[in-house]
Amino acid sequence: MELLRAATLTVADPEATAARYVEWLDYSVVERGPVSADLAASWGCPTSAGRASVVCRPASGAEVFLRFVEGATPPDYRPLRTYGWAAIEICTQDTHAVNARMERSPFQIIGPPKELDGLPAIFPMQVKGPDQEIVYLTQIRDNLPAYDLPRAASLIDKLFIIVLACSDLQASLDWFETELKLSAGRSMDLVYTMINAAFDLPADTKHTLATMVHDRDCFLELDQYPATTTDRPTEPGALPPGIAITTFRHPDFDALKGWITPPVVRDGTVYGGRRAGTLRAPDGTLVEVVEA
Repeated sequence: MELLRAATLTVADPEATAARYVEWLDYSVVERGPVSADLAASWGCPTSAGRASVVCRPASGAEVFLRFVEGATPPDYRPLRTYGWAAIEICTQDTHAVNARMERSPFQIIGPPKELDGLPAIFPMQVKGPDQEIVYLTQIRDNLPAYDLPRAASLIDKLFIIVLACSDLQASLDWFETELKLSAGRSMDLVYTMINAAFDLPADTKHTLATMVHDRDCFLELDQYPATTTDRPTEPGALPPGIAITTFRHPDFDALKGWITPPVVRDGTVYGGRRAGTLRAPDGTLVEVVEA
């Protein structure tokens, strides 16, 4: 069972952002409407109530969604410089072809196609969108020994990994293992170009990252961020800027606890008439969970 269900991004104009993903990433709009007061409260973000939202789905038809919610981005916000959800990673069929498309797009290429040392199965590139969102676009060439990775069914397909910037990597690993019942996957130290560029560090600086898995499904990357990282500047009572929430499905929903508000059955594309609630992970990270 794949547990990753959706990523929610705070954007200035959800319709304009959705239009960019439709035009350049081949996504389609599947739902739109204001955020209800009850849903905003479940996120602990009451001032996001009534704000516009648009839900998009990849061309492959995979039921893993991107949700864009209207919100303000403080002028001092810089992506990849704060704790919390840092990037979304989308699988592709051909990184070079995607790169050629991105060169013509409003997305800024911040990491051109580059093979990873010691990870020949993964061929990524990275872009920054006009809403300051960070998107990894990754071609999967093979499985890894410990777990499976998805093969794209369209040139640009679904979200398959979400990246978390941590102040204390071990504390975050412990939280996801204890509270969400996930298992620790591979941990490694590697030269991380995105972090080094964001913090003006020497190009060969290594950083520790770890993964978390469910069975053979790898869908969560946790990165230890430098000591100079800051908390994310956020409009009071609203969703944080950038990637605000990750939504997971969970096969043992009743085992979870610590909800911001008690879970309720929710309709709509992301929830499908199942119970959902939101937890706060370390660094104030919002983790929404839908009953599987």
